[in-house]
Amino acid sequence: MFRKKTPNESPALWIATSDLPTTPATGFYQRLDRVLVDRGFGDAVRRVCAPFYEMDASQGGRPGIDPEVYFKMLMVGFFENLAAERAIAARCADSLAIRAFLHYELTERPPHHSSFTVIRQRLPLAVYEQVFDLLLAALHDAKLLRGKHLAIDSSVLEANASLRSLTHRLTGEKYRQYVKRLAKEAGVEPSDPRAVSTFDRNRKGRKTSNKDWQNPHDPDAKVGPDKKGVTRMIYKPEHVVDLETGAILDVELKPGDEADGDDLVTRVRDAEERVNEAVGEPPGVARVQTVVADSAYCRPEALVALQTAQIRTAIPDPVGNRRLERLPDDQRRALRTTQQTLTSASGRWLLRHRGEFAERSFVHVLDDGGARRTTLRGRENILKRYLIQTACLNLSLLLRHLTGVGTLKQAWAASTDALDALSTILRRLLAPLFLTSSGLMLPFDVWPAPRLLMASPNVMASGSFTSTIC
Repeated sequence: MFRKKTPNESPALWIATSDLPTTPATGFYQRLDRVLVDRGFGDAVRRVCAPFYEMDASQGGRPGIDPEVYFKMLMVGFFENLAAERAIAARCADSLAIRAFLHYELTERPPHHSSFTVIRQRLPLAVYEQVFDLLLAALHDAKLLRGKHLAIDSSVLEANASLRSLTHRLTGEKYRQYVKRLAKEAGVEPSDPRAVSTFDRNRKGRKTSNKDWQNPHDPDAKVGPDKKGVTRMIYKPEHVVDLETGAILDVELKPGDEADGDDLVTRVRDAEERVNEAVGEPPGVARVQTVVADSAYCRPEALVALQTAQIRTAIPDPVGNRRLERLPDDQRRALRTTQQTLTSASGRWLLRHRGEFAERSFVHVLDDGGARRTTLRGRENILKRYLIQTACLNLSLLLRHLTGVGTLKQAWAASTDALDALSTILRRLLAPLFLTSSGLMLPFDVWPAPRLLMASPNVMASGSFTSTIC
């Protein structure tokens, strides 16, 4: 027999906030808030955003949301692996730990998800770059910023746009209508969707050029292959990573059809200037000593420019049978010098750390930080959010250095490890109680976990564990 659970009206109950239950997530967000407070993050963000708000209360109007709260909510999206702003707002409203992290009382209503759009449109891209620089300077204060050996790499970010919505740039004809017209001319029934799709896949000369087609909802998105080789609408995020610490020094969001390495020298210079600003050095100070990348970034003219500036290059040549004698002398020397660097011990160290830090940064930001499939549209909007997501990776490095725990998953794992260690200690203390009827001790690996024993009232009331085990 069972009884249906019906909600009953409960009387008003007063509970002190200090008596509310806590979880490992609570401790993580408390440490994160403490680190941000110690570095004056809130005051710095408000100072940066003040020119874009009406600070005179006598002018009237509804008070704006604290910019610190806005950027903290974006941090929650990174650590909770939430891509959609609706999901971030819902998570912030439901979690007691996140409410405390945002400095919101239980009776206060957190910001609505529509506030993300309003604030993003209000603040220019330069503000997000300054927030990125604030956390980069915090890494420098913790001696986690070097900027001497750089790795550059790119990945794929799926746009919030569909191939079915493509339209021709000149005629405005939709792609599906274009395929149906070709199918009708080839004798295929245009009213049969499956037949039209099969015809489109197998037709000769099939090509979807970004010069001819665009998505009207997100013109900045380009047609290209994703990480699995499937054709989609994509962007290409690019990271410049410090090989000694794993910190992301600079970020760029490139069109999906732009080749890697077209602006390698510019990207290195921009990263160098950003590091100089973070460490308090004047502009133009030569800091970078080495640049490492994959073969897609190999451009002979770029290698010449970098080596002329006394920067070592460890970039493999994608052309195995390149005719070096046909190249100018400076490009030929640059390629040979790069090949010698790759075969040296230091070159192997650079390539190994490129795979460890540069490629891993995309896993943390794209796959574990909610950025692989964007819900925003437009390059500038996506780049604003992406700057904060990559800044959160630098923040996780700072947290790991100061507290030993850099992400929410690590906080949960640490609590599990602590529980396992406590269980082991309790089992050893309770060893004399785990005896068989013949007086032999049971093997250690078959003892029940102490938390299971404590959860069983019958076992605790009996005062003897022998009858339960045997």
